Amino acid sequence: MHIVTLLCNPATPVLEPATVEALRNAWGGDTAHWLAQGVAAEFPVATLPDNFWQVWEEMQALSIDLAAQPAKGRRKRLLIADMDSTMIGQECIDELADEAGVGPRVAEITARAMNGELGFEGALRERVRLLKGLPVSVIDKVLSERITYTPGGATLIATMKAHGGYALLVSGGFTHFAAQVAEDLGFDEYRANTLLTEDGVLTGKVSEPILGLDAKVATLREVAARLGLTPAEAIAVGDGANDLGMLNLAGTGVALHAKPTVAAQSDLRINHGDLSALLYLQGYSQQEFSVP
Repeated sequence: MHIVTLLCNPATPVLEPATVEALRNAWGGDTAHWLAQGVAAEFPVATLPDNFWQVWEEMQALSIDLAAQPAKGRRKRLLIADMDSTMIGQECIDELADEAGVGPRVAEITARAMNGELGFEGALRERVRLLKGLPVSVIDKVLSERITYTPGGATLIATMKAHGGYALLVSGGFTHFAAQVAEDLGFDEYRANTLLTEDGVLTGKVSEPILGLDAKVATLREVAARLGLTPAEAIAVGDGANDLGMLNLAGTGVALHAKPTVAAQSDLRINHGDLSALLYLQGYSQQEFSVP
């Protein structure tokens, strides 16, 4: 048994009952259940049809995300989330680079690394070198003036924690940012890279070993084991190539507004919904959401 979920951006609800019912009828699904009127609905099917991805493409054209996953064990006990362009709307290193006057160069490297065209660790060292001499005080300026939170993030964390879950932020970005993001959104724990400083300025180096793809996978295994869980009991979310390992290892891996290479390797792709999509995918209705 699989559960088919249709959802859209809560800010612009476009999911019509006729759309849900037409698909349910076409696929021989059981009764549809609305998780949030106009935003998210689901129905069970005995088997997934061969034309799933064709229909997925058709739904994308309507600004609707379509997902299917096994019905058993959908609700997870552990959330492991990427930070940059996932929990927040920016890439922190790009924002720092813009302040340092090297924005376009760093943004180009970031885009290629996140799409898997460059090795993450080498690309990070190269970008950090370009920040050498930047005052540490600029970090607080970027945090206060440039960083925005992805809608639904605080609600996702609050709801999962209210149901006994644990929230872990694991970032290839920097502890200066991750600490604040984790505190603001309610994460239980965070892991990230450390920018090295000296005399109030960035040295152009990052602490080793760098937290990249392998380290995210290791962190998922480590924290799950510490909590008495397995990776199958985790839901992971990210957008970049360095997230693919944890997305594939977790019981549910969600590519959220992901880079093309990442989306192409992910079965659960959210391109229109916000972070509340992770709750709908677990079968939570809007009435079950916790206010952060």
